[in-house]
Amino acid sequence: MTMSKRALRVAVTGANGKIGRPVVDALRRAGPEVVGIDRGPSVRGDILFAQGDLSDYGQAHDVLGSVGWDILGDTRDGAFDVVVHRAAIPHPRMFSNSVTFNNNIAVSYNVLEACRRLGLKDVVLASSETVLGVPFSADVSYVPLDEESPRRGSNAYGMSKLLTEYLAEEFVKNDPDLRVTSLRFSYVQNVVEYQEYPSFADDLDRRIWDLWAYIDARDAADAVEKALHYQPRGFETFLIAADDTTQPVPTADLLRARFPQVPVRGELGEYQGLLNNAAARDNLAGHPFTAGATTHRHDRGRLSWIRYDWYVPGCTCICERPSC
Repeated sequence: MTMSKRALRVAVTGANGKIGRPVVDALRRAGPEVVGIDRGPSVRGDILFAQGDLSDYGQAHDVLGSVGWDILGDTRDGAFDVVVHRAAIPHPRMFSNSVTFNNNIAVSYNVLEACRRLGLKDVVLASSETVLGVPFSADVSYVPLDEESPRRGSNAYGMSKLLTEYLAEEFVKNDPDLRVTSLRFSYVQNVVEYQEYPSFADDLDRRIWDLWAYIDARDAADAVEKALHYQPRGFETFLIAADDTTQPVPTADLLRARFPQVPVRGELGEYQGLLNNAAARDNLAGHPFTAGATTHRHDRGRLSWIRYDWYVPGCTCICERPSC
């Protein structure tokens, strides 16, 4: 008799968060068994859930060693196939700088150290575009920025994400069997937030701080699902950003207006985004990475072939016609 293959068992820290919730949705659609972990109580009833404060190492070790219906029971090694680490203060203006930095570093160290002690060898880490220097200034080294661009933490949040990457690099140096895949998410947007886009269509400075970049939350979640299956050991980063920018203005015009001295590498598409997602497209699980501009274009309501005044709120079809 042929035994069926067991589904991947995945822990998602920060499962209640802005990306955490769509990540759980994407993983459940794809088939893994998901256990959510968060500081607050569960916001959903369709997954196993452990409530724990990951800034406390004991709790981090406990929840990452507990699995199945015995959740928060006795810990064991190898309880999960993959740990998706999303838990963090997600924004630089939610708390004081010291609280943001200390929380994010402590939580990330505790998760990585618990994984080490529990023999968990596959981690998908939520990093950020901020490790490249957000908010960007005129001294951007080149565009589009990519995984080889110089790293720089410009605020407490960015420094916490940057140092978390350094932590992960040191962990993998000490364990050749460990794999940490770091996803550098651009500014995550949901459907409601797209309704604001027409209001700053002519304001080039509203979103200049991250080079007019964004990523749809659902596409961010799909990138996480694909990263579950990335096989190479060691530490590697991928920029997760949409194909286009937030503005209904050709990218070359944006650069001429605000970054005229910044070198441009390669040919830019008419509305091409300035965070290069090519590595994610080419490498994550061997599948193309589809960013929000194409997957959820009617939620955005703007591409070179879709104007703001065509947008019909709530449209979910793929007709691409203004009469929709």
